[in-house]
Amino acid sequence: MRNFHRRRRWLSFKSCIIPDDEISRKLPKEILLRILSYLDVTSLCRCGQVSRYWNMLALDGSNWQKIDLFDFQRDIEGPVIENISQRCGGFLKYLRLRGCQSVGSHSIRTLANYCHNIEHLDLSECKKISDVAIQQLSRNCAKLTAINLESCSQISDSSLKALSDGCPNLTEINVSWCNLITENGVEALARGCNKIKKFSSKGCKQVNDRAVISLAIYCPGIEVLNLHSCDSITDASISKIAEKCCNLKQLCVSKCTELTDQSLTALAMNNQYLNTLEVAGCAQFTDSGFIALAKNCKYLERMDLEECSLITDATLQNLALGCPSLEKLTLSHCELITDEGIRQLAGGGCAAESLSVLELDNCPLITDATLEHLISCHNLQRIELYDCQLISRNAIRRLRNHLPNIKVHAYFAPVTPPPTINGPRPRYCRCCEIL
Repeated sequence: MRNFHRRRRWLSFKSCIIPDDEISRKLPKEILLRILSYLDVTSLCRCGQVSRYWNMLALDGSNWQKIDLFDFQRDIEGPVIENISQRCGGFLKYLRLRGCQSVGSHSIRTLANYCHNIEHLDLSECKKISDVAIQQLSRNCAKLTAINLESCSQISDSSLKALSDGCPNLTEINVSWCNLITENGVEALARGCNKIKKFSSKGCKQVNDRAVISLAIYCPGIEVLNLHSCDSITDASISKIAEKCCNLKQLCVSKCTELTDQSLTALAMNNQYLNTLEVAGCAQFTDSGFIALAKNCKYLERMDLEECSLITDATLQNLALGCPSLEKLTLSHCELITDEGIRQLAGGGCAAESLSVLELDNCPLITDATLEHLISCHNLQRIELYDCQLISRNAIRRLRNHLPNIKVHAYFAPVTPPPTINGPRPRYCRCCEIL
């Protein structure tokens, strides 16, 4: 009886399968291929199980021009990439292998041999990739325009020199956390790839003034530059970037602690289209530099000033007057900011029309009055108030009553009790109360 029911279910399923020739009669191959070209990897694989004919269509190389395996399967093995490369051949233009740590240089060499038209390649966190693979890419993939090598720890200056020789159309490159990269590699890259518009070298301690100045001289079209934690760079290189790269729109120099107001002044004088500035941890910056920026950079939308501990309310006053497009502002650990500065910010054009995110963690001088001022910021979507001891729960409730969709992130660490006269300070709970 069990076998009878199983056979009946199989016959029922079989009767639902449309024969290949009927599919081909109803929809021409060209139409089906066009439809399938809009599907992602997972959907294509499912379509390939419908019938032999659909399997052939789903695996056609023309449907695999853009492949993103990051959200599909993180533990992809090398042979899978090799099979994809051989199947797609010249069709493949975009491949994202972020985090596929089993993929090694041999697979990328196969990719380079078959996929000569690849334009965008993301190998970030593929830790087995070495210079050998990048050298093969440079020899075979001259159309490459964007490559992401973030956290590929085996990549060195040899890769940058190879890309310089073989990929003159490169416009985007990310070598963040590639600790073997030095100024020699960056200079070689800049000389050969002078179309670069986006460059990121976060955490590359050997990327110094010489490297950045090379980018400024040979790649004047740079629009996005991320030098986070390249802590040896000075005002000399940022001033050169400001002078030569007039189209600069996004700059991150967070944790570049040698920089002073000279860098901000240079940016203000030369880069009027700057819209994103991240300077967290640049503790030498003062009101003077930011006032210059506010007067000349009218298109600023995002600013991260965390731990710029010397700035005062004067910076906020000038940002309110000069930067009407400001959407996100981080002032965490700016301990001289007061309610008056927030009042002036809230009264400016940016707060009423644009400001959506305001981060005020560890600003000890702001009080409930700050939240009263922010009620007029109708577009405010998120505010950070971690460890702002003078903000009360009632003030947060009032803010939420006026802005019901706002997300308030806050907690209050217990105040440290004073030392006792006799004996050590008593122990106390450090637990945080989440609002």
